[in-house]
Amino acid sequence: MLLAVDNGNTNVKFALVDDSGEIVQRWRIATDARRTADEYAVWLDQLLQMEGHKRSEIDAVIIATVVPRALHNLQVLSQKYFGTDALVAGRQPVGWGIALKVDEPRALGADRAVNAIAAQALEPGVDKIVISFGTATTFDHIGVDGAYLGGSIAPGINLSLDALYNAAAMLPRIAIEPPPSSSVIGRDTVGQMQIGIYWGYVALIEGLLGRMKAEINRPVKVIATGGLAALFQQHSHLFDRVEPDLTLRGLAKLYANRESGA
Repeated sequence: MLLAVDNGNTNVKFALVDDSGEIVQRWRIATDARRTADEYAVWLDQLLQMEGHKRSEIDAVIIATVVPRALHNLQVLSQKYFGTDALVAGRQPVGWGIALKVDEPRALGADRAVNAIAAQALEPGVDKIVISFGTATTFDHIGVDGAYLGGSIAPGINLSLDALYNAAAMLPRIAIEPPPSSSVIGRDTVGQMQIGIYWGYVALIEGLLGRMKAEINRPVKVIATGGLAALFQQHSHLFDRVEPDLTLRGLAKLYANRESGA
């Protein structure tokens, strides 16, 4: 089986992928570039056993990372505990297999390129906008042919909330959740913060989506991913589909394409 690893700024996500390309298990751990291969192995070994799997079932590893300092220990994990050299998304022999039509292709986050691969597999033959809710919230345009055509980056909702709490002494820390009503006129401090964070973010999404769709000027499918995508899923007009495992599925697809020579 394949172990797909998505190393983000906030969490590292691991997925066990069977020979058909389906994700059979998934786990996550907080990102820490200092975490050693041995620490990863102890944690993973326990989770594998709990789910009825053995480490020996894993014969391939593929990694996408936006945290360069964390890559080495993940590569050591693959070599030492799974007996295989990890493939790294975007590095030979695992090229992207899609065109990156931006001014600085090497600066594009691996997760965004992998999301483009997954989005193309899900919605071929149409333009796509992928919204990824993470440490940052990214909006990416993927063309009809799967090419990555650019996008935008906004502060993530957690990042925005942390900045507000840390910079304003009188404001409390609050949970990220929809306000109890659709009113945008709050009657107390917590309610006003909830409105500003939640409805303010909905407005950001609506505004950027509207501008992108107008600029693309063709039919577009909107795909949302990331841990907070479900928070906005109730606004069905925003997204055509929510795919929590988009990056992991993209890694599985990238690995399969590499084996088939696609």
